[in-house]
Amino acid sequence: MTDKTQPIFILPEGYSRTVGKDAQRNNIMAAKLVAETVRTTLGPKGMDKMLVDSLGDITITNDGVTILEEMQIEHPAAKMIVEVAKTQEDEVGDGTTTAVVFAGELLKNAEVLLEKNVHPTVIARGYRNAATKAQEILNKIAVTVTAADEDVLKKVAMTAMTGKGAESSKELLASLIVDGVKLVADTNAIDIENIKIEKKVGGGVENAELIKGIVIDKEAVHASMPKKVENAKVALLDAPIEIKNTETDAKIQISSPDQMDAFLKQEEKMIKDKTQKIIESGATVVLCQKGIDDLAQHYLAKANIFACRRVKKSDMEKLSRATGARVVNTIEDLSSDDLGSAGVVEELKVGDEDMTYVRDCPNPKAVTLLLRGGTQHVIDEVERAAKDAMGDIAATLRVGKAVGGAGAPEMELARQLKEFATSLSGREQLAVNSFADAMEVIPRTLAENAGLDPIDVLTELRSHHEKDGTWGGIDISSGKVLDAWENGIIEPLKIKTQAIKSASEVTELILRIDDVIAGGSGDSGGMPPGGMGGGMPPGMM
Repeated sequence: MTDKTQPIFILPEGYSRTVGKDAQRNNIMAAKLVAETVRTTLGPKGMDKMLVDSLGDITITNDGVTILEEMQIEHPAAKMIVEVAKTQEDEVGDGTTTAVVFAGELLKNAEVLLEKNVHPTVIARGYRNAATKAQEILNKIAVTVTAADEDVLKKVAMTAMTGKGAESSKELLASLIVDGVKLVADTNAIDIENIKIEKKVGGGVENAELIKGIVIDKEAVHASMPKKVENAKVALLDAPIEIKNTETDAKIQISSPDQMDAFLKQEEKMIKDKTQKIIESGATVVLCQKGIDDLAQHYLAKANIFACRRVKKSDMEKLSRATGARVVNTIEDLSSDDLGSAGVVEELKVGDEDMTYVRDCPNPKAVTLLLRGGTQHVIDEVERAAKDAMGDIAATLRVGKAVGGAGAPEMELARQLKEFATSLSGREQLAVNSFADAMEVIPRTLAENAGLDPIDVLTELRSHHEKDGTWGGIDISSGKVLDAWENGIIEPLKIKTQAIKSASEVTELILRIDDVIAGGSGDSGGMPPGGMGGGMPPGMM
């Protein structure tokens, strides 16, 4: 009697499963495609991408993480590469393309080893050793930088903005950003959130300015208030200057006109008392997070006080840091000790909007960078470039170290890692060598994007680094080797260490996957159409 064994199904209907080499190949292919997508944006000669979303909104950018987020990638392995870019953005604020391109190259080189039957865990272990050694080498070659090295910090900011939309005015923006970061830096921490970026269409990129204080998108509440207050005493109120409604529903019964009159007079008196308290505190500028009653506006205007209402909470916090004023929750508690100071508070027309400038604060711990540009797309890209530069300066000061750019540190790492590989025995040596080769993808991409011959450039760079030239990088205009540090191409050490850390970790994770099981039928967020089949899902590219 023949044994008719019933097949056993342990997974739901409609699932898809890819096993072994196929799973590895598909995951690596998806990750490589992500890296290829952003690779052309790397470096001073990198090109931009135009992304149009389902609503027809256009983003034109050179920023790796912005491109990857806007693309709405579906493939699970590709999503892991996008996470690398997000981590880089959160930690440093720049170097997202570098991290992604590097992760893609590590996987590409691992694929070659997998074809030679090197076990994935051996490759992962070799990559881990190489990544640890790379951190060590980077820390050794990095140069110490402090807040006093203003020239170096400006070069870091300019390097960050090269090749982006703000390049035409990078000198001006770099000096504004360095000044801004130095102003908001506390002794132990630098929070670039304290640099408020305000964007207004009109003028050109070169019309950007740094305001030692805060610009808010508000105007004076009353027409007869002064438009400009010098040597201002600023009161910050988180309380309404109006009659508060009762918490519970209450009825007031009035039986005669006199009572009605007394009731209204009492309301007026309450508002007058509130404004009187503000006037007595000596404040000449009142910025209120809540509403201001019409009558209160009249009294404040009469006392020549400049007032704005419904100021955002985030702006109130920054105003407090800029002017030194305390945010007061009850008007009764307001005293002259709670007031901050600003050189000038004025209402100005920027473009077609009235804005209030609180500027020339004596020791501002929050400042505003006002960016201008011909169109909204231009300003958005300038903002991204400025944020990259801010992140870079903050990262340089936090770690206190910087390295040359132009592909120099990557070439030096490749050279020293190959030396390190010779000290290892067994198959791990192959993995460390692959890691070292992957390092060269950055200078190679810089050369390709600049229209140079990558083979010529890399051979010349290798020979330069062999003769002990740590900062030998690519001169993208001539294709020759230049000293990156001497030529002012400087990047924070944190960009490199974080990119290597994230890229090697995600590569090790992807390499260890040998089975991909995607959810069955139903709307359970399973695999995208064609997602397991090897390419990207439709609409990815």
